[in-house]
Amino acid sequence: MSEQDRVAMVTGAGRGIGAAVAQVLAGSGYRVAVCDLDGAAAQLVADDLGARFGVKTVAVAADIASDDTVRAALDQITAALGPVEILINNAAIDVIELFVDSDPATWDRIIGVNLRGTIGVTRAVLDGMIAQQFGRIIHIASDAGRVGSSGEVVYSATKGGVIAFGKALAREVARHGITVNSVCPGPTDTALLGQVAEYSQRIVDATVKAIPLRRIAVPDDIAGVVGFLTSDAASYMTGQTISVSGGLTML
Repeated sequence: MSEQDRVAMVTGAGRGIGAAVAQVLAGSGYRVAVCDLDGAAAQLVADDLGARFGVKTVAVAADIASDDTVRAALDQITAALGPVEILINNAAIDVIELFVDSDPATWDRIIGVNLRGTIGVTRAVLDGMIAQQFGRIIHIASDAGRVGSSGEVVYSATKGGVIAFGKALAREVARHGITVNSVCPGPTDTALLGQVAEYSQRIVDATVKAIPLRRIAVPDDIAGVVGFLTSDAASYMTGQTISVSGGLTML
């Protein structure tokens, strides 16, 4: 099967990095499932991609923290587009606050979406990928999961878990022609950065000064790297963790 015939599922694709990734994949000719908790936002993105690139798309409203919802979403995608061959685990949430000010309900929701949700969605698509002996799984993690980020302690823990999950899974599924890699954005112009700015504009300003390229990333900066990892050009890369941070982190 050629790259252009493949089916890609992108979670959290109603806006931000997820929408940019969906656009890159549609531009490459992939059939794209636009998944988001906000079904209306997902529909707008899916309609736009179909009109601009002439590819088949489907919009799916899904809370990835719910296994039942994920299974229903996967059934809908398979019926509309075919089996998922490329999975972009992008959906995530955060609350910016000091750890001592946070509460267990917030921890549970962040862990439930960012880590448990990523694990659940990945498990849901794996049987199909194994049957096809092909798959590309890309986790949108974060440099917070590599170096930590104050005000994002539990978020950092979940992203570190996503990175470790990806590495271990890559070892297990490589024999099935499935690659698993993680992309770690640095500070990026998304709603999450807006939360950080509301918490402390000083932190944002100091971060920009510390970035060697002297600017905050835009979602397209991340999407281009994801697009490469889904392609045949990256077929020999697996278990890797790639920072896209303008040089803020060099690991």
